Amino acid sequence: MRLLPLFPLNLVAFPGEKLNLHIFEPRYRELVRDCFTEGLTFGIPPYLDNAVQELGTEMRLLSIEKTHTGGEMDIKTEAIGVFRVRQFYRQAPGKLYAAGQVDAIVQDEVADPALRRLIAEQVRQLYEALGLRKLLLQLEPDFKIFDVAHHIGLSTEQEYQLLSTTAEQERQDMVHEHLARLLPAVLEAERLKERVRLNGHFKNLQPPTF
Repeated sequence: MRLLPLFPLNLVAFPGEKLNLHIFEPRYRELVRDCFTEGLTFGIPPYLDNAVQELGTEMRLLSIEKTHTGGEMDIKTEAIGVFRVRQFYRQAPGKLYAAGQVDAIVQDEVADPALRRLIAEQVRQLYEALGLRKLLLQLEPDFKIFDVAHHIGLSTEQEYQLLSTTAEQERQDMVHEHLARLLPAVLEAERLKERVRLNGHFKNLQPPTF
């Protein structure tokens, strides 16, 4: 185990994700300064149900983009791995910010190629149904579930459940099942919107032949 500075937030960060943050609290400005000067990483454990969760994502500080006159900072970070908090401290020794004794969680990255193709098609259908073709994800052929997880309508709690899963194939199963439930509802809602839009307009209907 090792001591890792912690920055609890009401969000889930996934490995590989680039995350931009505006830092304004003094304790987290101190955390950023320590990461910058000492080359430290820090962790984002999600804050859900009024509690700091056991799992979190380790983040690397990429840059401090701007320091405002009041001391606030705009920073760019990158998520590099998942950890488990074994012991949480509201304050690291001699610091304002929180910390935790953590250990890394090893991921099984082996994916099911057929299921990956099916999920890519489900994502395409979802975005087209929502009229978001311009925003349609340009997925790499070997994309990981973490690459799409923020873009498919998962709740924060569902995203945390995904983070807690250590095998890519299990994550594929979870996302495939989620999209299989979501797509029919989205498609039906779009059909309903179309019926409402057409209501009251002149209709060119072909009468039946008796």
